[in-house]
Amino acid sequence: MNQKNTNTSESFQKTLAAHDKTLCREKTNTLQINVGFKCNQACTHCHLEAGPQRTEMMAPETMAQVVVLARHPDFTTIDITGGAPELHPRIGDFIKQLTALGRRTIFRANLTALAADKSGLLDLLADQGVVVTASFPSLNPNQTESLRGKGVFSASLDVLKKLNQRGYGQPASGLELDLVVNPAGAFLPPTQESTEKRFKKTLKNKWGIDFNNLYSFANVPLGRFRKWLQKTGNFENYMAKLTSAFNPCAVDGLMCKQLVSVAWDGFLYDCDFNLAIQLDIGGLKTHISQTKGPPQADSPIAVGDHCYTCTAGAGFT
Repeated sequence: MNQKNTNTSESFQKTLAAHDKTLCREKTNTLQINVGFKCNQACTHCHLEAGPQRTEMMAPETMAQVVVLARHPDFTTIDITGGAPELHPRIGDFIKQLTALGRRTIFRANLTALAADKSGLLDLLADQGVVVTASFPSLNPNQTESLRGKGVFSASLDVLKKLNQRGYGQPASGLELDLVVNPAGAFLPPTQESTEKRFKKTLKNKWGIDFNNLYSFANVPLGRFRKWLQKTGNFENYMAKLTSAFNPCAVDGLMCKQLVSVAWDGFLYDCDFNLAIQLDIGGLKTHISQTKGPPQADSPIAVGDHCYTCTAGAGFT
């Protein structure tokens, strides 16, 4: 967890300046909450190095502080993530407390953790109208399982079907189901539009599964994915691909401009990727107990060369 920023021949800050771009906050409207690094899988592309052996988990008192912060009227979206957030023992009550605030609430689901859940979390998510966003790396079972582990593909399909049965992804249900696709190697993803069309057609025709939106993102060269790149001799090449794919137009839509991320221990970051390397919000170590609201507009955003991932091609919004 103590990885430093990745290095390239030209820093991200210099690249921004060369394109007459700056990266500062706009009005912050999204509160992202990472409830812990424990996961039932150890995916090769995980920037957090989450897994079964991780013990970091958000304490009840920190959850209470998050709920207080979430009441601030500037927050219109609540985004719950992990690890596998399903594995937090208090996740059900936490979801109820947050959805009671009337905000759009997103749950970044681990489909295999949902498959193993016996607490009724699937029904709770549907009852509370929570948006479910789930990683589904590939339509190819072998590619998916090379990233996420044996048996993941079929288990994920089963849960997607159960979500559909509860109304997710269905017209007029109001229950949104979104998928996130990451490449299975050291390359950049194809266009999001073409990938979404292909996934919608194949999932519907082969397995009768519907979903709303698909988001296609490059893998961030941090955590377990960075180690894999270095081990296979692909690190420098991959960074060169990200750097050469820099799109100045993507800077304006970056999620970090409107998001603040709360780690399991209550410390604040500009995004979940900065959280992974403990790159503090705006470069200043800040705990949730020290703040009464979202960061101010025009305040600085801490960056590193991993930020090239979010500005490659269509970007990471």
